[in-house]
Parts: sequence; C-alpha cells; structure tokens
Amino acid sequence: MSQKYPLFADSAGQLQQRGIRRKDALILIANKTAIPLDNEWLEAFWCDQCQEKKWYHVHKQELTYDLSVAPPELWQQAMGVIYTQGNPSVGEFTLRHASMVGYKSNQDFIFVG
Repeated sequence: MSQKYPLFADSAGQLQQRGIRRKDALILIANKTAIPLDNEWLEAFWCDQCQEKKWYHVHKQELTYDLSVAPPELWQQAMGVIYTQGNPSVGEFTLRHASMVGYKSNQDFIFVG
C-alpha cells in the first residue's frame, strides 16, 4: 500500500503554473487561503530493486498519469505532511527535546540546589 498526500496551491503563481489566468488565480487566492489541486498529489512507491520507498509527483491527465520524482518545493504544498525543516516558530531547544526519547533528555537542565 502506498502513501498518498494531496497537494494544494497557496499562491497565485502556483495556480498560474497550472494554466489558470492571473486574474482568476488572484481572485481564488484572495477568497481562500489554499486551493486543493484535485489532479495532483505526492505518492510513495516501494522499489523492489533498491528496497527503498521513493516519492513521486503524480499528475493525472485526462487518460494518463504523469510521474516525476517529487522535488523538495512540492513538500510545502502537500497536505498532511510534516515540514522537514521544522516549525520556524519553535526554538532549537524545543525541537531538540521533542526528538529525544529516554531518560537522557533531562541533561540540558541543570538543577541548582
């Protein structure tokens, strides 16, 4: 079973790249903060040869599907995925401790008696 993440557009430029006129794209973005892209998504496929999961950008045409390796900028347009660079509003200390598991996570805290 593969993982599938729908894409959305959150800027007029992204809509224009998909063939929507500039004026229409600006109106859509002004009315909604994100527009779902029904015929595009990111999907992971398992490669039996290299034994790895590989991510592809899938674009459904009328009767066919176009597949290409998913470029990093598309991850910012995917719904339901964790931003790989972390939340910019979260500090380095919090990010480090959120990824720690186990008893040694308290080593950054110094107790003064």
